[in-house]
Amino acid sequence: MGGSLTLSERLWRIALWVGAILCFAFLIVPIAAMLPLSVNDGQYLTYPLRGFTTRWFEEFFTSERWAMSIRNSLVIGLASALLATALGTLAALGLSRGYCPGSRAIMAILLSPLIVPVVIYAVGLYFFFAPLGLTASYTGIILAHAALGAPFVVITVLASLTGFDWNLARAGASLGAGPVRVAFRVIFPLILPGMITGALFAFATSFEEVVVILFIAGPEQRTIPREMFSGLRENISPTIAAAAAVLVAVSVILLTAVELLRRRTERLRGMTAR
Repeated sequence: MGGSLTLSERLWRIALWVGAILCFAFLIVPIAAMLPLSVNDGQYLTYPLRGFTTRWFEEFFTSERWAMSIRNSLVIGLASALLATALGTLAALGLSRGYCPGSRAIMAILLSPLIVPVVIYAVGLYFFFAPLGLTASYTGIILAHAALGAPFVVITVLASLTGFDWNLARAGASLGAGPVRVAFRVIFPLILPGMITGALFAFATSFEEVVVILFIAGPEQRTIPREMFSGLRENISPTIAAAAAVLVAVSVILLTAVELLRRRTERLRGMTAR
């Protein structure tokens, strides 16, 4: 097939590959530039590299200050992902039935955290949470991050509900199962890949978020991104590069899990369609 291409088609294909490689490099190079500094045997975040060392990773995992930030990031990320998954799934189920009045306006409101600049959202949260005593508390941060992660759950669960056969739920109800039992025994198992995918995106959103943390978190709620931000202002240590490498590794693991779930969903849909 390649021999049958005309000269203009070959040039177009070459230009397409060159453009794709340049776009890929534009996205990846700024991230990859931090990784060598995480194993650089120097005192500052600068090139050229002076040697190989793992002491910055050792400091990241053994320092009490960084250990507290890791613990906070995991606790806040898991709690906010669970809350976002519950709220986002219920919202997606309601919007998917089609008879919800004002569904388009509700959908726009639910997705607004993805559109509104985070700094505006953070300022609003501060003035809303402060009178309620939710600033400088884990509860306030979990609620704020759950609101940021819920739109991802709504989108992925709505995608899973596309083509969902509601006759299965009606069949369960006709056999005497209540709404809760139908939801847990029929609906949730079928849309589980979408729920898990949304939960992973919600966890990643919370795990890497820093703007809201800067506005409403206290000294006891320091997360990894907050610690990195403070480190850049106070002392530029290569430990920050080690923390960045860990965040990149977590993101790669989450994206791999999402891709595996996507392939599993497509395989199950293909089996159902047969």
